[in-house]
Amino acid sequence: MFDRIVSFWINLRSSLWFVPGVMLAASIIFALGLIELDWTIGYEWQKEFPRIFGLGADGSRGMLTAIAGSMLTVAALAFSLTLAAVTQASGQFSPRIYRNFLRDRANQFVLGYFVSVFAFCLIILRTIRGGDELKFVPSISVAVGLILALGGVIVLIFFIHHIAVSLQITTIIDNIVDETKESIETIFPQTIGENADSVEQLTMMQAVDDHVWIPVESLSSGYIQSISSNSMLDFAQENNVVLRMERSIGQFVGTGSALVSVAADMEGSQAKFELDESAIERLNDCFGIHRHRTVEQDVGFGIRQIVDIALKALSPGVNDTTTAITCIDFLGEIIGELARRQFPLKVRSRDNTARIIAAAPDFRNFVETAFDQIRIAGKGNHAIFVRLIESLSFAAGRTNDETRRQTLRNQIDLVEEYAEQTLDTDYEKEQVRARLDEKRKQLEGK
Repeated sequence: MFDRIVSFWINLRSSLWFVPGVMLAASIIFALGLIELDWTIGYEWQKEFPRIFGLGADGSRGMLTAIAGSMLTVAALAFSLTLAAVTQASGQFSPRIYRNFLRDRANQFVLGYFVSVFAFCLIILRTIRGGDELKFVPSISVAVGLILALGGVIVLIFFIHHIAVSLQITTIIDNIVDETKESIETIFPQTIGENADSVEQLTMMQAVDDHVWIPVESLSSGYIQSISSNSMLDFAQENNVVLRMERSIGQFVGTGSALVSVAADMEGSQAKFELDESAIERLNDCFGIHRHRTVEQDVGFGIRQIVDIALKALSPGVNDTTTAITCIDFLGEIIGELARRQFPLKVRSRDNTARIIAAAPDFRNFVETAFDQIRIAGKGNHAIFVRLIESLSFAAGRTNDETRRQTLRNQIDLVEEYAEQTLDTDYEKEQVRARLDEKRKQLEGK
């Protein structure tokens, strides 16, 4: 249940309407509270401050009407600027960053502010009475409306500045990197249950082919955003079975394809396990499946966004080597962060009994996602090859794990091979060779 709540909250905070909706509701409550305050304290005290609270009913109506109209106009302008910025950025860099603009707290706040002031003024307007009616002018509320309107000028200036800054490629990449590193902090080391000991690991992996696996079909299609690990462990323990995950977070699953497979526990009953509809639904509920990927629990998606920006920059129609180099630098930072992290083992247990064979990307998968396509797209560009060597060497220097260092060395070897094949001049090849020799010596010395 907790995992589903977290998934729901992630999708909610990514929407453009949630924060403005909360601010709108708060502004209505605030307006009603001020009106009640004005009614309670009366008018006598206002005579001491005629220049501040001296507006009559007609003047108050006119001012609030002007504020409400202008706030709604500026809200429409802010919305148009946001969409224009999103369209430009997604077309120029990558459509995968579209959601980053929608979930931007500053954009949500600005839109919510102007809509909230508009609603505030409407609520105050309906209570103003003058002429032959029972006279009531909520002076405090009107003054607060004026203050909020003046604040709107500051908010508008801030918003224009924010949009201009947010369209810079370094800002876009930096935001993606920050989100990805937050995801790394959350996920690694994150485990599903407890790590099985080495004997359990070996026994379970050797016995995979000996089990009769019953596939559990997905009841929906989309990308896996989250997996409720505790719910899966509960199911496996209650039914004395072993679960093998067929899909991991970030992967696409089609309706009817296998999400997870079930087999009788090796140390438990050998009776064939029968899946009924309730069990299928319960296992499907362990997976949060939606139509798009999110970076909160999917480190690979953060890497993919930066890779897409680099590929767009290296395309013949754009040919922006500097942007691609920036992407490579930040990819080296992310891979370096992953290189020093503990990855959960595949076999997970509870109460000293192996229960789940997990499916998740390993370090090599992340490295290949980050660098393979960029290396190919950088064909004939020695600046790209040199920077790939720099980033891979940096990441290799962040870990003492020999397997991971070898994975990164293999990538460096691929860069060397591709550079020799695609570079046209001896000068360019010599540049790459010199950097390779330098970095290899540094790595051997560590």
